[in-house]
Amino acid sequence: MILDASALLAFLLAEPGKERVADALIDGATMTTVNFAEVATKYVLRGAKAQAVSLSDRLPLTLVSVDEDLALRSALMADLTRPAGLSMGDRICLALGQRTGQVVLTADRSWMDVAEAVGAKVELVR
Repeated sequence: MILDASALLAFLLAEPGKERVADALIDGATMTTVNFAEVATKYVLRGAKAQAVSLSDRLPLTLVSVDEDLALRSALMADLTRPAGLSMGDRICLALGQRTGQVVLTADRSWMDVAEAVGAKVELVR
């Protein structure tokens, strides 16, 4: 399963849906480095730089670097995702799901509006 930043934050902040994310982590979840940067940024902006630095060491999570293929896949879905207000980070996450065929776990309901159009399987954590 692929985690969006919103899904991992639900787990880390003990928000609704945290149990679903915990299950995904136990099963070997992946996340793009861009989406991981979004999560780490939240820690930094809340004054927790040390926790941001050690975050990847504390999580059973495989990080996937963004390569040319993911960048292009993300760009090619921009017109389809723009009406739903998705960011580049959102598209990168969906692009990994599109490429691998794995389910993408998110807390962002607007992804459901574009999942089929971009060829990604999306599941909400809550």
